[in-house]
Amino acid sequence: MADDPVELLAGIASTRAIRRYRDEPVPTDALATMMFAATRAPSGSNRQPFRFLVLRDGPKALEAKRLIGESGRSIWGGKRTADGYDRGSGVGANTPKARMARTMQHYVDHFEDAPVLVLPCLVRYREPMPTEGASIYPACQNLLLAARALGYGGVMTGFQVFVEAELRALLGIPDGVFMAATITIGKPVGGHGPVRRRPISELVYEETWDHSPEWAVDPPDARHTAAGPPKSPPTPESSR
Repeated sequence: MADDPVELLAGIASTRAIRRYRDEPVPTDALATMMFAATRAPSGSNRQPFRFLVLRDGPKALEAKRLIGESGRSIWGGKRTADGYDRGSGVGANTPKARMARTMQHYVDHFEDAPVLVLPCLVRYREPMPTEGASIYPACQNLLLAARALGYGGVMTGFQVFVEAELRALLGIPDGVFMAATITIGKPVGGHGPVRRRPISELVYEETWDHSPEWAVDPPDARHTAAGPPKSPPTPESSR
């Protein structure tokens, strides 16, 4: 465990996607602490339908990593082409677009080397609903925050989607279980955050759509990015 656990708000502000890991295992005491934090997450009616399948270095784990790694390389390869990561600003070696492409390529190329892989799952108790993610995704964020607090890091993807049938057969996952994501965890190569996000004045409204309140001001040390969709144009109501 970390000698100096990270304060909560500082951890939230510096829990970024970690896609490069050192070649060292995650100790079982640290892993248990992370999973405890994940299981403390809220869920609808407190049913606690989340389950976490942890994969490290056993024979089934290695095969699952291989399956998901192949899926991830296929998904990223298609996205890299479709989103033009090698065109426009992506041609420059030091642009944000080019750096993201290099990071993602390294991640998928070395996916099988991730020390820990977690499959967050949800045991369905009714027909699938658009809101069912509310009972599993908060637990995923708890897991990532706990990893950050202990000096580890991770990233959540949907790489499992194309190999779900193979994973169910390999790992014995029942049909009534929703495989919500794939999370890799390990000791980061390099450091943590701070994360870069758009200013809160572009993302937080009060009373009416697109009306940013005066108090929506970032802390002085906040780091910003222009990534994501542009700020929405004013609606007729908000421009009055």
